[in-house]
Amino acid sequence: MATKQSSSSAGNGRPLVIVESPAKAKTISKFLGSEFDVRASVGHVADLPSKGLAVDVDNGFKPTYELTDRGRQVVKELRAALKDASELYLATDEDREGEAISWHLLQHLKPKIPVKRMVFHEITRSAIDHAVDNPREIDDGLVDAAETRRILDRLYGYEVSPILWRKVNRGLSAGRVQSPSIRLIVERERERIAFISAGYWSIDLNAATSPAFTARLVAVDGTKVATGKDFGADGKPSDKVAALDQVRAHALAEGLRNATVSVRSVDTKPYRSSPKAPFMTSTLQQEGGRRLRLSSSQVMRTAQGLYERGFITYMRTDNVILSDEALSETRSIISSTYGDAFLSDQPRRHTSKSKNAQEAHEAIRPTTPMRSPREIANELDRQELALYTLIWQRTLASQMADARGTTLSLRLGAVSTHENTDCEFTASGTTIEFEGHRAVLADLDSDEDNENENEELLPALAVGDVVPVESCTPEGHNTNPPARFTEASLVKRLEELGIGRPSTWASIIQTIQDRGYVWKKGQALVPTWTAFAVVGLLEDHFDDLVDYELTDRKSTRLNSSHQIISYAVFCL
Repeated sequence: MATKQSSSSAGNGRPLVIVESPAKAKTISKFLGSEFDVRASVGHVADLPSKGLAVDVDNGFKPTYELTDRGRQVVKELRAALKDASELYLATDEDREGEAISWHLLQHLKPKIPVKRMVFHEITRSAIDHAVDNPREIDDGLVDAAETRRILDRLYGYEVSPILWRKVNRGLSAGRVQSPSIRLIVERERERIAFISAGYWSIDLNAATSPAFTARLVAVDGTKVATGKDFGADGKPSDKVAALDQVRAHALAEGLRNATVSVRSVDTKPYRSSPKAPFMTSTLQQEGGRRLRLSSSQVMRTAQGLYERGFITYMRTDNVILSDEALSETRSIISSTYGDAFLSDQPRRHTSKSKNAQEAHEAIRPTTPMRSPREIANELDRQELALYTLIWQRTLASQMADARGTTLSLRLGAVSTHENTDCEFTASGTTIEFEGHRAVLADLDSDEDNENENEELLPALAVGDVVPVESCTPEGHNTNPPARFTEASLVKRLEELGIGRPSTWASIIQTIQDRGYVWKKGQALVPTWTAFAVVGLLEDHFDDLVDYELTDRKSTRLNSSHQIISYAVFCL
C-alpha cells in the first residue's frame, strides 16, 4: 500500500488507470480502492476506416487510423479524466491487441503527465499490486506485430473481397484466416462426397467365463480380418486383409458354435497414463466444445467473464507453463486433498506444442489463492461453473502422479468347421491399480488415450486353457466418410497448421457462420454452396492466399513487417 500512496502524491489528483472492459475496471477498482481512478476504453478506440484501403502501399505501407464512433466518445471522456490525474497507467492486456490499444490511447490522449504501462496475467490483489509497482514501457515490437496483422487483413480483404462480390455474390468477404478456414471445411466435405461406403462383417465371441468378456475375430487362416480402417475412400479394402461378407461371416460363426476355443497367448504389460498440460486457449476451446458442448465463442465469452471477475488467469494464451507460485499452491492442494502419493515426484514443467507459440502468458488456471469449484459455486452461473470446474480439474491433474495399472491381452484360437478355417480372436482389458491424475478428472477425464481404453476385467487364464463360449455373433458394418469438422476439431486443425491466433479462432468461426459460408448440423460444420464457389475461385486464381503454409512461410522466410506486407501484396 505504501507504493500506492506515494504514486498518488506525485500530483494533485489520482492516477488514472485505463483497462479494456467495464467489467475488468469494476473488479480492479475493488483492489486499487479510491486512490485510483479506473476507466475502460471498451476495446479499440481507433482502427483503419471502414471505407478505402487506408494503407499507403507506395509509402512503406503506412496505415491511416481514425477514431471509431465509440472511440471518439471514450477519448473525450478520458481526456476529461486526465485533467485531474497525477499519472496515467495503461493497463490493457499484455498481448498484441492490448499493446496496440495502449499505443492508440497514447497517440490520441497526448498526456502531459507520467505514463506507465501496467501489465498483469490475473486479476487478484497481489497481481494488481505487483503490476502497479513494476510498470514498463510500451512494447513497440508487439505494437508493430499487431499493426502488421491488421494491415495484412486489410490488404487481403480489401483487394480480394470485391472480386467475390462480382463473381459470386454481394456481401461476401475474404480473409487471411477466414478463407483457409472455409477451405478446410470445404475440402473435408469434398472428401465426404467422393467417399464410397463399403460393407464388411465382424464376429464377436462372448465367453461364458466369470467375469464374462467379449473377444473379436482378428484373423482367418493367418490373414488379418478387415476393419473399417482397412478400406480406402474408393470403398476397396487393402489386398493384405480378408474382408468378410455376410455369407462367409455367418458360415464361420455357425462353424464355431461347437468348436473348442483355447488360449493361445497371454500378454501382460504395465499400463501408465500421464496427465496433460494445463489449458491454453486452443485446448480450452476444444475441451469446452467436446465436454460441455459449447461453441468456441461461448467458451471465450464465458472465460472472458471469469477472467474479468478475477476467477481465472488471462484466457488468450498459447502457453502451458504455470508460475512458481501457482505450481506451489497447486501441489499443496493436491497433497492436502488427495495425499502426497497423488503428487508427481517433481513439479511438471509442461511446454507448448503449438506452432508459432508466443508464450507471453501463463497457462489458463484458477487465480491465486486458488478456490475449488465448491467454494465459488454460489458466485457463478451453471455455464461459468462448468467451465471453471474444467479449468480447475485440468490444472490440478497437470501436477498429479501418473495413473498406473496392468493391461492384459488374450489371444484365443479355434477351428471353424466351415472349410476347416483357423480363427483367431483377441480381447484386452486394463485394470487401474492407482488412479493418479484420474482421481481429480473423474468422468471428465480429458486424456484422449483413456477414451479408447477397455477397462473390462478379464478372467485369470493361461495358455492352453479352454474358454467356454456362450455365443458367437456375426455383425455387419459400413465404412463411414471422414467426420465433418466441429468447432473444436477445426480449432485443433488451425492450431496444427499455424493459421491464426488463439484470440481470433472463436470470432473467425462465428464470422463464417454469420456470413453464410457454413451452417451447423448438431455440432458439425457444414459448408454451403457459397463456400464451395468461393473456395473454388480462390484456389483457381489466388491459391497462395488459401495456402495452409502461408503463415509458416511468413515466419520462416520473411524477416520484417515490410517484407511480410510486400509478400502479401505480391500474392494479390
